[in-house]
Amino acid sequence: MWVAFAFFDAIPADAFATVRLALSGASRLPLAAAEQFQRRFGLAIREGYGLTEASPVVTSSTGMEVRFGSVGRVLAGEQVRLVGDDGEDVAAGDAGEIWVSGPNVFHGYWHDAEATARVLHDGWLRTGDIATTDDDGYLYLVDRAKDLIIVSGFNVYPAEVEEVLAEHPAVAEVAVIGVPHPHHGEAVKAYVVPAPGAEVDEDALIAHCADFLARYKCPSKVLFVDRLPRNASGKVLRRELDGTVIAS
Repeated sequence: MWVAFAFFDAIPADAFATVRLALSGASRLPLAAAEQFQRRFGLAIREGYGLTEASPVVTSSTGMEVRFGSVGRVLAGEQVRLVGDDGEDVAAGDAGEIWVSGPNVFHGYWHDAEATARVLHDGWLRTGDIATTDDDGYLYLVDRAKDLIIVSGFNVYPAEVEEVLAEHPAVAEVAVIGVPHPHHGEAVKAYVVPAPGAEVDEDALIAHCADFLARYKCPSKVLFVDRLPRNASGKVLRRELDGTVIAS
């Protein structure tokens, strides 16, 4: 909804004049939408992060300076680590999996010890979400670990590519996945919902990505679709992109 509000020109500039607090969660808010919304309406959208297994809030940007792209800082009483594949905390500024500890963390899945053991480690909840942090403790979501694309041995996070594509004025919505490639292991494939009335082709969007991303991160294929598959809370279902989208 925030994306629609930000870019729908028919909404008057004073539409949110009586709104004191605008919150966003459940899915990563595109940076372009957050910036555009504040420019148009003078209201900052405050993001937070959490998951059911953490009852459910881990971080919030309510009551503090809003930093575009950040989901805020960890709540009092909780702890967060960013952990690499080796099980050690990553260096400052590097991306790592979010591990959470605190009284809010659940004790396990009902009658499923195997699933519980996969996510709980010495009192820490392994979220499967990748993030970075800044010097002030603000958390910045990168992507889901399971959505990572590996191109010729290099890591590509779909959200990074999506953010660049979303900056193009002809793109209304975008989702990126990895697909098998005979030589590189995987390749980057983008699904784009064009902005109303916009005209753009695949080559133009790939060239746009090349201006901001390393070559291996750029999509090798762009498909234009009418909509993206989403769940009830609005999250894009990347796993369904090859099967349920409706092509333009």
